[in-house]
Amino acid sequence: MFGFDVDMVYRIPALLAAMTIHEYAHARAAVAMGDPTPRFLGRVTLNPIPHIDPIGMLLLFIAGFGWAKPVPINPRNFFDGRKGTFIVSLAGAGANIALGFVAFFFLNFLYELNLIGVVWQKTLAQLYRYNVMFAVFNLVPIPPLDGSKVLMSLLPGRLAYQYQKLEPYGNYILIALVLIPGLLSFVVTPFFRVVEFVIRGAARIILGIVL
Repeated sequence: MFGFDVDMVYRIPALLAAMTIHEYAHARAAVAMGDPTPRFLGRVTLNPIPHIDPIGMLLLFIAGFGWAKPVPINPRNFFDGRKGTFIVSLAGAGANIALGFVAFFFLNFLYELNLIGVVWQKTLAQLYRYNVMFAVFNLVPIPPLDGSKVLMSLLPGRLAYQYQKLEPYGNYILIALVLIPGLLSFVVTPFFRVVEFVIRGAARIILGIVL
């Protein structure tokens, strides 16, 4: 899936779209919850350039592990700190799942109508896959991933405090997940399959109604 090959012409737009919608959703949700920081910093935009971290983008292609530029957020500005953290943290993965659904729906819709060519087929397929990957990986409850903030916002105060102590070690845990053969796949594959099941099931139900 990663690396430099002829399919990059399809993968680059799909990757940029997945990264952009993820960070845009975080920024939009933060503003909606009362924090103007992302707006002041120009992050409430669907232009991919402000969201790209050059090193993280390059590593995605070379090593299969990378990152976008995180959206700066100040939870103290939220109308409700716990609720705001939950919604903002979940917004990125939610947007990826929504875009993945749209990609899968149109991939199958155009296929059923015999209107899809190779370019659209490969682009939509990559768009679907990248968005599911972004959603699932970011929901892993390991700091600094979004899943850790979602979990922390749901835990009672004392447990949240204990869980927060994991933050200094989060990056080391993530590196271990990536470097130890098979470990990352073992952790994320069950969640990947659940998200795929939901997206594909919903898309097929709607396709059955539309067609």
